[in-house]
Amino acid sequence: QVQVVESGGGLVQAGGSLRLSCAVSGRTSSTYTMGWFRQAPGKEREFVAAITWNGATTYYADFVKGRFTISRVNAKNTVYLQMNSLKPEDTAAYYCAANIRSPDGRYWSTEYAYWGQGTQVTVSS
Repeated sequence: QVQVVESGGGLVQAGGSLRLSCAVSGRTSSTYTMGWFRQAPGKEREFVAAITWNGATTYYADFVKGRFTISRVNAKNTVYLQMNSLKPEDTAAYYCAANIRSPDGRYWSTEYAYWGQGTQVTVSS
């Protein structure tokens, strides 16, 4: 079992920044990648960013490249998503997830077995 808990969401004006945190505990040795996904009302959940458990490699959706940065602090078993230059279209519930199923899993929500409860990000125009 892996437990995942997100925090750090909130309300911010367009152009502003937020940092989301994802605390990971449990059988973390089984984890290949950690991912961030988001889901806006009426839309499907979509991939935002991922990082390998050793922190060596990161992956991003095209729509966040250059604006968002995913990182991991090993000592804290915490994954961060730094979000800069936020846009109203970034408004969504953001979810952190742990992939223990596939060494190559990155982009698809079905590859992630453990999910947090989500944290809301609202960007006002």
